[in-house]
Amino acid sequence: MHILIGAGSQKFPGWIATQKEELDLLSRASFERYFGNGHAGCFVCEHVWEHLTEEEGRAAAKLCFDFLADGAVMTVAVPDGNFPNEEYQRIVQIGGPGPADHPAADHKIVYKLPLLVDVFKSAGFLVDPLEYCDQAGRFHYHDWDWHAGPIYRSLRTDDRNKNLLLGFVSLIIRATKPNKHPLPTPASDAPAAGAPVAPQSSTADP
Repeated sequence: MHILIGAGSQKFPGWIATQKEELDLLSRASFERYFGNGHAGCFVCEHVWEHLTEEEGRAAAKLCFDFLADGAVMTVAVPDGNFPNEEYQRIVQIGGPGPADHPAADHKIVYKLPLLVDVFKSAGFLVDPLEYCDQAGRFHYHDWDWHAGPIYRSLRTDDRNKNLLLGFVSLIIRATKPNKHPLPTPASDAPAAGAPVAPQSSTADP
């Protein structure tokens, strides 16, 4: 099963959209009812983790880890605390921009890459950053398969990002649950490979 957690109005072909009433990141019982003895093949969670405290976020990451199949992935997007745009930061700040009915009114944290990575690593995941701003505000993008974890508020699909200008970015990571029983690596007479090459990254100033 490919599951969107906290999907809201989002729908993508091949993905099951769930709401808090079905899968509550603060309720293990809701996951037990939904999955029984099964596990998800993928999770996607877009702009939900910022509605949890750091402590709640760590517990939610462990909950998702427990209900993912070995080797499965979880794609997570949150507002990026390093995006150098004052209006963006005003909107995504803790408590939101002011009105009590604003979608960001219950924001409890604004993540930057190191903390979000640590939250998921502490749950047991292997974590790869996909899109993020560094401390200097520079935007980094690593080529990734959008269909394997669709995030609308991303460089590729958010229509606010046009003409090489960044209007809205997300901090996006892909968290992989290690496979406890990996396939054996076939023997080879080929010489050992050289040092691994870092993933290609492009940087653009907003």
